[in-house]
Amino acid sequence: MTVRNRLHGLVEFGDEQRRHRLVVVIATCIALLVASPVVWMVVRAVGAPSDAFALLVSPGTLQVLVNSVVVVAAVSLFSVCIGVPLAVLTVQTDLPFAWFWTVTAALPLVIPEYIGAFAFSSAFGPHGAFADALAPLGVSSIPTIYGLQGTVLVFTLFTYPYVFLTTRAGLLSVDGTLVEAARTLDRSSIGALREVVLPQVLPAVSAGVLLTALDALADFGTPAIMHYDTFMRQIYVQYNNYAQPGYTALLSMELLVVVAVVLVLESRVSGDANAGFSGGGSGRPGRLHLGRWRWPAMLFPAAIAVLAIGVPLAILVQWYYRTGTTYAGFAFQLSDVLHSVEVSALAAVAALIAALPVAYYAARSNSLPSMIVDRVSYVGYAVPGLVLGISLVYFGTAFVPALYQTLPMLIFAYVVRFLPQAVGSVRSSFLQVDETLTEAARTLDHPPLSAFRRVTLPLVAPGLAAGAALVFLTTMKELQATLVLQPTGFRTLVTYIWKVQEAGYYSEAAIPALVLVGVSALSMLVLLARERYDV
Repeated sequence: MTVRNRLHGLVEFGDEQRRHRLVVVIATCIALLVASPVVWMVVRAVGAPSDAFALLVSPGTLQVLVNSVVVVAAVSLFSVCIGVPLAVLTVQTDLPFAWFWTVTAALPLVIPEYIGAFAFSSAFGPHGAFADALAPLGVSSIPTIYGLQGTVLVFTLFTYPYVFLTTRAGLLSVDGTLVEAARTLDRSSIGALREVVLPQVLPAVSAGVLLTALDALADFGTPAIMHYDTFMRQIYVQYNNYAQPGYTALLSMELLVVVAVVLVLESRVSGDANAGFSGGGSGRPGRLHLGRWRWPAMLFPAAIAVLAIGVPLAILVQWYYRTGTTYAGFAFQLSDVLHSVEVSALAAVAALIAALPVAYYAARSNSLPSMIVDRVSYVGYAVPGLVLGISLVYFGTAFVPALYQTLPMLIFAYVVRFLPQAVGSVRSSFLQVDETLTEAARTLDHPPLSAFRRVTLPLVAPGLAAGAALVFLTTMKELQATLVLQPTGFRTLVTYIWKVQEAGYYSEAAIPALVLVGVSALSMLVLLARERYDV
């Protein structure tokens, strides 16, 4: 009997090893697939003709590089100037209605930048709503919204919530006893905040700045609407002109180098901050009393809310009520919404299926290969959607023309782009599952798959649902890859909005833009619920 039990155990151990190797192989293949568009772009860039390399160091290209760096630096700086004070006000002070200002400070993230950009251009352009309102007062012209100032303004207003949310989360985890200790050493409230609290939340601030910087680098809609040349706008123009494909690939690679530099800088800042301070909070820091400034302090979050939420929504409502004729070819149709829902649902399911082996491998193994597979799966998130789309166009036309401009290619791009959202959510769920529960099910003669289905799967189901929801809702907003890879005649919400914006028929974009903002608001609810921000 003992010998038979030992043999049975050896057989089960062998089966377990084979299953583990199978998961490793599948996870590795998925990671390689995710990285393949970047590899292909590198191959395309290396094979570019010599005249394309000459264009890469031309004054025009260098100016685009300078413009992009200036935009990223300015947006990062202004986002910190807005996001950090808002986080401090809502977490550490006795600001009236702090819960309300917390929600309004996070809400600008639900408005896609390109919608915010052409809302602001409609409001503050030469013939916009603001200029029309001032005309009866004798004001004939206003400062232009276009150019660097408009680009930085729009990016800042709609990406500062990244800094706000990450800083807020960091503040909520600061050990309150450290602040009290600083106060006993005759530090003022502001001094304790500056010397104790802010250094500890520097990693959280840098994480928010990273997201803001990547957004500013990766978006081409805002620079295009604001008529300001950045990498993304230049890449889009070159791609549409079909002038020099090699130059487009080289520009894309130069952009990826800038992205890599941003990632390294953020890692250094975050690493240095983590090295100097240890975590382990024991409750939120003591509140700072604003005194007579308590009510006037609300003017700051109120002003930001008016600019970042009030102006775009007011313009969208104005477009909705603007009377006019529907122009041929620009009629909004129910099929546009259905197409968006269709591809988003397919992308969510595909991303979830791809995330399961990667997340399981990363959660159940601390080896170097598992860490590499996990990190490689995040590559697509750092690659701008336009660069990813162009890479897949090059690959499809060269090797698999049957997949060019088809739904499978478009969905693959979405999976590459948003797989990290699913992986992160599913992996955190696997980490919370006690492996002894699965082992207990195995002792009750449940096969491994049955034990996984009966025990593990129900426990990780909330994480699976949250990951799928995030992929679905962010796919609904994805503009760049959709513009490049959409099948002929397959129009979605975002491509319709971009089409009418390019044609100047802003009123036609009112309903789909409001629908998209509503969908984005749902994604914010998912984010807040998963990250457990104290709203």
